[in-house]
Amino acid sequence: MDWIASWKFWYSRCMPYIALILAHTIWGIHFVVSKITLQEFPEFSLAFLRFAFASLFLAPFFLAQTKKVKIKNADLPKLVLVGVFIITLNIAFFFSGMKRTDATSASVITLVIPILSVVLGWWFLKEKVFLINLLGIIVGLIGALIIIGIPEILLGEYDTTKLLGNFLIFLASVSFVIGAIFSRQMLKKYPSLIVTAFAFLVGLITFFPLAALEYIQNPGWVDKVTMLGIFGLAFMVLLSSISAYFLFEWGLAKTSLVRADLFQYIEPIWASSLAVLILGEQITIPYIAGAILIAAGVYMGTLAKEPHHRHHKTHRI
Repeated sequence: MDWIASWKFWYSRCMPYIALILAHTIWGIHFVVSKITLQEFPEFSLAFLRFAFASLFLAPFFLAQTKKVKIKNADLPKLVLVGVFIITLNIAFFFSGMKRTDATSASVITLVIPILSVVLGWWFLKEKVFLINLLGIIVGLIGALIIIGIPEILLGEYDTTKLLGNFLIFLASVSFVIGAIFSRQMLKKYPSLIVTAFAFLVGLITFFPLAALEYIQNPGWVDKVTMLGIFGLAFMVLLSSISAYFLFEWGLAKTSLVRADLFQYIEPIWASSLAVLILGEQITIPYIAGAILIAAGVYMGTLAKEPHHRHHKTHRI
């Protein structure tokens, strides 16, 4: 019986961390998968299909939750805003950015989301910010500016397409954080599954006319999709949107917010490693310097700010 007790102890202590590692690994791989998949799908069509299938998978869980929790009509506008910012604008900027920049830069730029969350929380919600947080915000944003390409602009050696892509990735992060401000209010009233599923539905509805327009303009893209593109779509739906979400929520429920978020640094490691091996991208000195500054900035900028660790994963879903 000792081995059973030992197994239960190992399971309760280690499995939450394994779940978190798997979730962040999936989200790290997602950068490379999205880069490849966007070569075969128009960006809005990919977004529509992604959230159409994801909504289909989440529908039974959503309906089960709504039987227990009634959504008030007064909360519908805020739930819609959560979907518009966290799904529609966030994913639109993210996909548009990924078509123009590299996966390594994108994976690190998105790490500034907790910092932006602290800044906007202080600006709009009048949340308390400590001196160490201000220092972290400055350090992290300097790192983001380095990766976005400000030094290259100053030297006149910038790539316009990549610069636009990096800026769009940054706008995706800003859109997400604005949506997170609304979602924080809703998550006090409703389970995260209801808020997420409703956001998926908003994304599905808002991406439909854009996807239809892309099809009208170029109906031939459907015939050019290969098994690689289908695999990429399946990865986004089944792993990034569904599996990683539940793995992260389960692991988070079994440990602290700060400990859970330590694993976010796995993502750029996976993204950059696979981008070098599969996409032939290069790791540059500015990238390394910017990544170190952002990592340090996130750590200092979110010290004693646990609420800002919780809601910054939706750009992967």
